[in-house]
Amino acid sequence: MIPVPPPAPAEPSGGARPKTWRCGTLTYTSTGLFILFLWLLWGDFAWAMNDRSTPGVVQLLLKKFHASDTLAGVLMGSLPALLGVIVGPIISYKSDRHRGRLGRRIPFLLVIIPVAVLGMVSLAFSPRIGALLHQALGALSPGLNPSILFSFSVSWTLFGFAAIVINFIFGALINDVVPREVLGRFYGAFRALSLIAGMIFNFWMFGIAETYYVWIFLGMATLYGVGFTLMCLKVKEGEYPAIVPMDVGRDTKGFIQAARTYLQESFSNPYYQLYFITMGISWQSFAPINLFYIFYAEDIHMNLTVLGRYVTLTYLISLGLSYPLGMLVDRFHPLRVSLVVLFLYVLVTLPAGLFIRGATSFAIAWVAHGVLSGAWFTAVASLGQRLLPKAEFAQFASAGFIVSSVCTILVATATGAFLDHMHHVYRHIFDISCGIAVVSVILGVALHGKFMALGGPKNYVAPEGLAQRPL
Repeated sequence: MIPVPPPAPAEPSGGARPKTWRCGTLTYTSTGLFILFLWLLWGDFAWAMNDRSTPGVVQLLLKKFHASDTLAGVLMGSLPALLGVIVGPIISYKSDRHRGRLGRRIPFLLVIIPVAVLGMVSLAFSPRIGALLHQALGALSPGLNPSILFSFSVSWTLFGFAAIVINFIFGALINDVVPREVLGRFYGAFRALSLIAGMIFNFWMFGIAETYYVWIFLGMATLYGVGFTLMCLKVKEGEYPAIVPMDVGRDTKGFIQAARTYLQESFSNPYYQLYFITMGISWQSFAPINLFYIFYAEDIHMNLTVLGRYVTLTYLISLGLSYPLGMLVDRFHPLRVSLVVLFLYVLVTLPAGLFIRGATSFAIAWVAHGVLSGAWFTAVASLGQRLLPKAEFAQFASAGFIVSSVCTILVATATGAFLDHMHHVYRHIFDISCGIAVVSVILGVALHGKFMALGGPKNYVAPEGLAQRPL
């Protein structure tokens, strides 16, 4: 990224000023903005390759070592959400208030990168570690598969901790360095690159992931460690205002007082409460299918290579939609575009649970789910940056994540337990997703009404109060 000083006044000769964009104290020319995008997208590609590969491979291995649906739901859905509730608020709160030579976000990213790499390496060797644990315990061992699943659980927890920190801080870094006028197009490009990463993995590697998982994990660890570190070294944050001390009696000394201040600031406004609940439930519309589609495919004997091709197809379609969606978001607002997409998702998942009977109908329903869920994630990507207070964005984003995490814990665990109870009739995941999406549309309409009352797309101002203490 190349920050440049504000443009000089026009010369008397009437020469035109170069177009510039501002974000806080940062000012970019077209070249500077391009380089910023280049480095942020490079870091995102390294993370996206990991994000698109690791969960799918872990699901395959959980099934291979006979994990129950309940355990799979807990590990893949509830555990990351629980880590987010514990870790997210602390990291976000500290990051918002950190001032250092490298900024307030990048120092946290540089510290957590080695932890993420270690988590991926430990996932690669979890079956071997589990086998060694089984041998070491001897008669006390619960069995080979339970030992391997325990090793997976520990490694996944380590990786999940790092992933939570990275997701929070990386999103906050984008909020701090990307001009608001181009956020929709930026996230459209983000989405496109993520989809390309998913296409690469699912077309060439998913079919062999169960056999070559060690090399996949090690390759992703190397790509991420190098790629994300380079991004952190090349992207520069601007200057931030000095931290404003809290009012007397509301200082943040001590964990209990800091937690009380955090909760009071983040959850005192009914408008933000509605936003948190709406987003928390909306994210769950896609969770039942995403958590168990691999189990469903194996249950109907779909070849993994074929499944990888269908996943690639959804990414290819989504890739074509990503940048146009970004432009629509910048023109009509992410709240409106995401609401339309979510309504279309209801229309697709409603018949899916009723009519899926085999591999072909599953493939059609899966592609429709993948395209629309991807469109929703693209449309909603910049919503937080547009609705939440900018000065304490990371803190408010983490507060929203607490609500989303509670929803995830409930949905993931309940879905897994329900599928175990129903003897693994996986077509019900479409029914569950449809029901959650209906509730999400209703909440979204209510949030839109509040948004319009606060000025709408042209005149919106984030509500003031405890949430608006400048940093």
